[in-house]
Amino acid sequence: MQLFTIFFSRPIEFGLATALTVLMLVILARAAFSAQGPSGLGRFMHRPSSKWLFGLLFFAWAVVFGIGLQLVPHEGANSPYGGIGLIMMFSGVFIMMGFLWAVIGE
Repeated sequence: MQLFTIFFSRPIEFGLATALTVLMLVILARAAFSAQGPSGLGRFMHRPSSKWLFGLLFFAWAVVFGIGLQLVPHEGANSPYGGIGLIMMFSGVFIMMGFLWAVIGE
C-alpha cells in the first residue's frame, strides 16, 4: 500500500525519480533511433572530442565515487548508502557505454 501513497508522502523525491527515468528513456530512445541515419546525437558521438569528453567523465566518476565510497559508512544494501551505490553503478555503466560508442563508432 505504501507504494501507491509515495506520490503524496514524498512528492519531491517521486518527481525527481520520474524526471530522471524519463530523461534516461529519452536518451536511450534517441540512441536507438540514431542507427537509422545520422542524427545530432550520432554526429556528436563520432567526433574526436566525444572520446575525450567521456574519458574525462569516466575519470571524474572514478575519482568522485572512489573517494565517496571511503567516506560513507558500510552498512549494507538496505541503507541509504546502498542507494548511492546503485546510482554509482548506473552512472558508471552509462558513462562507459558512451565512451565505448565514441571509440568504436569510428
